[in-house]
Amino acid sequence: MNFYEETIKSTSIYKGNVTEYIVEEVKLPNGEMSQREIVRHAGASAVIPFTQSGEIVLVKQYRKAIDQVSIEIPAGLKDASDLDGLHTAKRELEEETDYNAKSWKFVTSFYSTPGFTDEFLEIYEATDLYIVDDSLTQDDDETVEVIIATYDEAWDLYEQGLLRDSKTVFALFYWKMKKLEMKLGE
Repeated sequence: MNFYEETIKSTSIYKGNVTEYIVEEVKLPNGEMSQREIVRHAGASAVIPFTQSGEIVLVKQYRKAIDQVSIEIPAGLKDASDLDGLHTAKRELEEETDYNAKSWKFVTSFYSTPGFTDEFLEIYEATDLYIVDDSLTQDDDETVEVIIATYDEAWDLYEQGLLRDSKTVFALFYWKMKKLEMKLGE
């Protein structure tokens, strides 16, 4: 079966600092015409940071798109100077939390919402955290509070509806899987 949609016309309707909004006229596999609204995105990285005592480092911030406070794993956009997703993850962890890590591991990557955006997110696990003395500064438009949470505290935040974004929900289930694997390995 043919799924390909041929782009007939592509129009940029807005280009911002983070995203670009495109309207595409496409020819469907059945020959019919349709329109697609697409948000182009440079990509991002996120970090699942674990302290030496086995807690997770989270950040609390206001998210205007949902008009509420959100508690999330540290994450951010790829900058033009970033060599790769790991570089982005390291920079964002330090900017948002003042932590860095001795050990880094790639966990997964995925398209956040391919129905309307090409945002590609890479997730890394960071362990053996340490405080950076002269850390990178936060972005001017960011106001974040660092939260150190145990496994149970993180799940309580989820149940209270304070921890709801996809990358952080993924991080919770990743943590749950790690705990289960450790238990089965005993």
